[in-house]
Amino acid sequence: MSAGAPAYATVVLDVDSTVAGVEGIDWLAERRGEVVARTVSQLTDDAMRGAIPLEQVYGRRLAAIRPRRDDVDALAHAYIDALAEGAIEALATLRRAGVHVALVSSGLRPALLRLALELNVDPQDLHAVDVRFDALGTYVGFDESSPLTTANGKREVVASLGADHPLLMVGDGATDLAARDAADAFAAFTGFVRREAVIQKADFVIESFTQLVSTVLK
Repeated sequence: MSAGAPAYATVVLDVDSTVAGVEGIDWLAERRGEVVARTVSQLTDDAMRGAIPLEQVYGRRLAAIRPRRDDVDALAHAYIDALAEGAIEALATLRRAGVHVALVSSGLRPALLRLALELNVDPQDLHAVDVRFDALGTYVGFDESSPLTTANGKREVVASLGADHPLLMVGDGATDLAARDAADAFAAFTGFVRREAVIQKADFVIESFTQLVSTVLK
C-alpha cells in the first residue's frame, strides 16, 4: 500500500459485514438455537435491505435473544477473529496519511470496544449502541434513545461528528446508505456480502481494504 494525498479527510466505516464478517446480533441469536437464529436473521436481512425500518426490529431482536454479558464478551472475540483481510494495516495507512477514521455501527458497543482497540481506533471514534446488564450479567435493556437503533440514525450520527470533509461513508447496508446525505460520497462494501439495492445507489463499490486505501489515497 502506498501513501498519497488523501481524497477524503475522514473515512467512516460500518462494522458488521464491512470491517468484520460478522452480523453481531445474528451471531448472538445463533447461540440461542435454530428457531431464534432464523427469526432474527430474517429481521436483520429485511432491515439491511431496507424492506422494513430498523426501529421496528431492533428491540424485537434483542428481546428474543436476551444476550448475557458473557455472550457479548464472546462476540467481541468473534469480531476480531472475523476481521476483514488487511483491515488493520489499511486503517494504519490511512491514519499515517492524516485521514480521520471513525466507526459507526448499530451493533453493541461493549462487543465493539475490543475491536476498536485492535484497530487502534480511539474509543471516542466508536459510535454504537450501549446495552445494560444487572449485577449477575443478565440482559436488562439497551439504549433506546440511541439514533443508531433507527433506519436513519447513521445519517444523524455522521452529521453530528463535526468531522473534516470530504467525508467518505463505507458500508454494506441500507442504514449505511442512509448516511449518504451527511457524507460527500458513499461506497458500498462488498467484501462479505452484496446487497444490490445498496450497490445501485452507491457512488462506487469497494471490494477490499486494499481497494479502500487506493481509493482514499489517490
